[in-house]
This record gives sequence, structure tokens and C-alpha cells, in this order.
Amino acid sequence: MQVPAAGFTHGGKFHADDVFSTALLRILRPDFTVTRGFEVPQGFEGIVYDIGNGPFDHHAADREERPNGIPYAAFGLLWRQFGAQLVGENQARLVDENFVQPLDLNDNTGENCLLADAIGSFNPQWDMDQDPDACFAKAVEFAQVVLQNIIDNALAVNRADELVQTAYENSKDGIVVLPCYAPWKNALYRSDALFVVYPSQRGGWGAQCVNDRLTKRPKKPFPMGWAGQPQEHLQKASGLKTLRFCHVSRFLVTTETKEDAIAACYLALGRKPQN
Repeated sequence: MQVPAAGFTHGGKFHADDVFSTALLRILRPDFTVTRGFEVPQGFEGIVYDIGNGPFDHHAADREERPNGIPYAAFGLLWRQFGAQLVGENQARLVDENFVQPLDLNDNTGENCLLADAIGSFNPQWDMDQDPDACFAKAVEFAQVVLQNIIDNALAVNRADELVQTAYENSKDGIVVLPCYAPWKNALYRSDALFVVYPSQRGGWGAQCVNDRLTKRPKKPFPMGWAGQPQEHLQKASGLKTLRFCHVSRFLVTTETKEDAIAACYLALGRKPQN
């Protein structure tokens, strides 16, 4: 389906649903323009959403729901139609789960959602004379920045997957060593990897635990005695001269050298560091 140049959505108070729908359509077609009103003009040629009982409305009694029971709103229906062509099928599914569904749920049920509240704050104040369409335009501009960042991040994950997969294939004892920092969780989500070691964006090296996909907790956390301790204590307790930080939740350590980052992983496994 091609996005037409014109669209129509409801007028009056706007919500994250119609705002993010408009932002998505503008990303897909930068010259897209939208008209807001309370009744779809007869013979309107364009895409209609969040009003009109068409394929991108969700207010009828037979509205669609996802398999998990979360109903689609207009944004979710449009993302289902166009998301894969922006980020690929796998990332489109993940964006729907993590970003779109909370917004759809808010619009359909009133479930709390801070991002939806932020979009709603662009509406005219009750006691001020403000143009609703001008306020809507500002909200769409903000939403478009947010959504473009989500899309860019999804594309970055796609680009990283091959690099991470190669590192996983060359891993030893569940320790995956990356040549540079890259998003790795997507590629290792269903793997048997235990740790990821990488050059830190803050300098030195980081070692991070891979979470169990069911419990969402580290498969092998770093030692309890390291949690949140000062650098001097860490180095004495571990015998690693460049170990400088262990997160209090024990999922992350940082070191000055790759060798010590790998060694920290072996210690978490209850084994002596490998040469």
C-alpha cells in the first residue's frame, strides 16, 4: 500500500494515537498533509484514520485485538501495515511490542502511559485561546522525532546482528567478545551465551550478563561480594588489577583491559581466568 499525499483524522482534543499515526505517515511520505475534522468529507481521496470506521479506525464494537488481548488503535493498525517496510518484520514486531502497544492500550483503555500523557500535554489549556490545529502540529513534530529515533535504533540493531552473530559463533565458554560496542541483545536473545565483553563507550572494557529470556534476570550474575563495592575492594577480592566497577545489581562490570573483562566472567562462573 502506498501512502497518499493527504489524510484525514478527527478534530478537537488529540491523543497519542492520532498524533503518532500522523508522525508515521509523515516519515513514510514527507509531503503528507492532514486535515482534522468531525466528519470525513464525502468523496475524500486520501487515507482516513482514527475516525470513519475504515481499516485504520478502531472505535467499532468489532475492533481488532492482538493475540495477547491488547486491542489495536489507529497507530497500531498503521504500524502493522507499514512497520515492516521501515525496519523489517522482526524489528517491526519488537517495536510493536515495546513501543506501539502501550500507546494503543492507553488509547483504548486509559491505561497509564507517560509518553501518551506527554503528547496530551500539547493540547490547548482549558482557559487559554489556542488554535487546536497548531497545537496538534507541534505534537506531531515532537512525536516524529521520537518515532524516527525508534526506527533508527531498530535499523541499528539490524546492522549489528551479523557482527554479533559472528562473535557468538567464535565464542568460548558462553563468553562473547565483540570487536566494538554494538547492540547485542536481539542477536543473543535465544542463544546460550552467558556474557558479552565489549570496548566500553566510556573507555576501557565492559562485561555484561546475558539475561534469561523467561526470567529477564542474568543467567550468571557477577559475585555477590563485588556488588557496588569500591574499586580497591574489587581488585583485592577478585585479584584483577584493572577491575574498577561492578553494578550493585551484578549484571555489569568494567575494567581497563579486555583480558580482565574476560577474566571477570570466568570468576562469575566459578572458574579460574583462562590465559
